[in-house]
Amino acid sequence: MNTPRTLTGVILAGGASRRMGGQDKGLVLFQERPLVAWVIDALAPQVDEILIVANRNLETYRAFGHHVVSDLRPDFPGPLAGFEAALTHARHEWILTCPTDAPHLPTNYARLMEARTRNTAAVGFADAHWQPVFSLLPRTALASLTASLDAGEHKVQRWLATLNPERVNLDSVATLLRDADTPEDLAGL
Repeated sequence: MNTPRTLTGVILAGGASRRMGGQDKGLVLFQERPLVAWVIDALAPQVDEILIVANRNLETYRAFGHHVVSDLRPDFPGPLAGFEAALTHARHEWILTCPTDAPHLPTNYARLMEARTRNTAAVGFADAHWQPVFSLLPRTALASLTASLDAGEHKVQRWLATLNPERVNLDSVATLLRDADTPEDLAGL
């Protein structure tokens, strides 16, 4: 039997949130609590460390009691920059990523992702579509990621494909992965 690996759980909270009217999505209230609080509660028991990647309201995020880092690049370049910051600062060799606006994150998310792979990156798939912000990545991917960002790549799926990741079927928890990109999405949760 394989020994479970140690994981840094990464909450991606660094976006510009244009579709949410520019609000800091992680701090938007859902059932009277910030979205990020729901994600922390679900993710923390599954990982060895929580790392929040945020580019605004850093002190507010720090108040949740976890390490907070920012993108290494300016102007909200997207989730790849969040991956880069996380891989740079994580204490563990593997990171497990999720967005800050998925308040129903499954309590078995880490187990689902890890069960599929041992030595390669993994990306979630649900309803036959990539769910690239739900990824399991080794720190060894940092050099490739940095080179891709330096070359102007900003598409998460395109970079992930270069890693030839395992595809983890998350159909059984697809409804729990729904996020709040817009106020209407939030109301629908």
